[in-house]
Amino acid sequence: MSWGRCVTPASGDDMGKHDINAFLGAGTAFRGRLTFEGVVRIDGEFEGDVASSGTLVVGRGARVSGTLVLGQLQCDGLVTADVTASAKVVVHASGRIAGTVRTPALVMEEGGRIDGEVAMEPSVTVTVEPPAMLPGDDNSPGS
Repeated sequence: MSWGRCVTPASGDDMGKHDINAFLGAGTAFRGRLTFEGVVRIDGEFEGDVASSGTLVVGRGARVSGTLVLGQLQCDGLVTADVTASAKVVVHASGRIAGTVRTPALVMEEGGRIDGEVAMEPSVTVTVEPPAMLPGDDNSPGS
């Protein structure tokens, strides 16, 4: 399995697999709502909503669709979504985004592509709501 490398949003340093909080591997598919802190990498398929002040890394060969509201997006795969990023969006050479992108900073490597509208706004606010409780997740006494 190839983890690849990505750059941390704060320091610009290379990040390895141990710096990633969660990972959805190649050959894995998930549908739903994803909220997280820190860094999450997707190398499989994800369909749904992502809400985070952290960084989402979409690996080469990955497919992500839905609505993304986050701190930073690093795209090396296919993203079919409306993207709002408060810090920046990075589209690597093999990365593709189909949809609307709102961010104050955009980095495009040669070969990367955005098919859709791009709004470069000086300040994009990301508000992350806590995840909804699922039935049976109540940890109160007596349940």
